[in-house]
Parts: sequence; structure tokens; C-alpha cells
Amino acid sequence: MKLSTILPLITSVSASCIRGTSLLPRAADGTVEVNPYNYTNLGSPFNWYGLDDDNSACSTGKNQSPIEIVTDEIDYVAPGALKFHVPNADNVKFENLGSGLEVVLTNGSLAANGRQYKLAQFHFHTPSEHRVDEEYFPMEAHFVFEDSESNIAVVGFVFQLSEFGFSLPLFDSVFAHIDDIAAPGTFTKTGALEFDQLTEHLYQHGIYEYSGSLTTPPCSEGVAWYVSTEPLPLNVQSYNKVKSILKFNARYTQNALGQDNLLEVAAEKLN
Repeated sequence: MKLSTILPLITSVSASCIRGTSLLPRAADGTVEVNPYNYTNLGSPFNWYGLDDDNSACSTGKNQSPIEIVTDEIDYVAPGALKFHVPNADNVKFENLGSGLEVVLTNGSLAANGRQYKLAQFHFHTPSEHRVDEEYFPMEAHFVFEDSESNIAVVGFVFQLSEFGFSLPLFDSVFAHIDDIAAPGTFTKTGALEFDQLTEHLYQHGIYEYSGSLTTPPCSEGVAWYVSTEPLPLNVQSYNKVKSILKFNARYTQNALGQDNLLEVAAEKLN
């Protein structure tokens, strides 16, 4: 974490604190449908293609995500070419879908490569799905956008555990009542969500760019990926809470873009 990134955060975030956390968890606000896939045994990424006929890209696609990002080879977004805007919000639905934790927020927008996208949701993976020069990170967040023609773009942020014991207030507020949705199929509401620091972080650093796929079924390709080059800070308390609920929900690293799907390669070797 660069010093220029750390200093503005120190003044605005209490060390080692998850805002709004109470000693006793509240009851969940309601229930939601659990996703039919997961990351264990026969529900895992190795068998996603067999869960539904629409999931064929999971086993045959040649531009699948996540990838190992090689910093000397990947493309970077030109300065000013990406416009990321998410207004502040409050009391937003936060769901445990079994396969992951998702914040349902639809008032954000993204402009990139001549397309205008609308935010659908953002969610989390532990550990990170993307690797950077073979290094993985403790957690990754994906902001999922869709345009009027159903084209999808994802803005991704990896997290590094903070040596100073803090996170962005945005994520403190998201995770404040995470204990309420420890059970899959439940939801709660977040506190106030402020995105200014996240947006500033994105603009202050480089952004990797590539065309890949969804990292969950149906693994559809043609997804525009934009991944921040600089990790976000995450305090250990928040990380341990998230990890205890998410467990492991990261798809394995895929083959290099344009190369045969790893499942097809493995099947050929086995036969």
C-alpha cells in the first residue's frame, strides 16, 4: 500500500473498528433464494458445466475468467477513459446467496469503451479470484454492470490486509451486520454506503483491462473486465468475519486468454 493512499484513510477511519457492530447479532431481515452452484464437491467449478445446459462455456470457453494478470503483458485503461460513478446510499439489501455475499445496488453507472452501463450489484470472493504476477490476495470485490444490450462489465478490486488496522468506511458499513446473514438464504440491510474514497482510489491508480467471462455460472464470455492495480486495505477483523461466512468461493485460475479451456485439456489427457 503506497503512503499516498494510506494517509487520507488514517484521518477518516478508526483503527481496528467495524462501525455499527453490536455484541449480539440481530435477526436477519428475510430470506432469499440460494444459488444452485457452490465451490465444494459436485457443486464446484469443476462441475458447473454439468449443472445446467446453459453452462457449456464453463467447460469449453477459451476466454474464461479469472486469469493470472501478467503486468508486463496485460492492457491498461487509458487515463480518463473509464467513468465509474456510484452515488452514496443507505439501508441497502445485503444477501447471503450460499455461493457468496452480494449487495444489491442499482443506482451506479459505468462508462467505458463507448458503452454506458448500469450497476446491478457488487459481491465478494475469498480469496481473490485474479492473481497478479502469480500473487493472490485475501479477498476481491466485483462491481457488476450491464448495459441496455445485456453486455456486462465488471470493475474489480483486490484487498490486502492492512498493516495499520483499518478499511475504507464503505466496507466497514457493508460488513457491520454480516453476522446477521451467517446462514445461506438470508439478507440484512447495510448502513450508510459512501463511495467517494473508492472512486478516488480507482482513479488514482492504474486499471488493468481485458475481455473475459463471468467467474460464476453460466461463465458467459465477452465480459469487459477492469481491475484496479492497487489493493484496497482491509482490517483483519472484517476479513475474519467475511472469511468465516464465505469460506472459500473463488473459481480456479483459468488458462491464458485464447487458449483451450483447462477442463477440455484435462479431459483430453485423461482419455
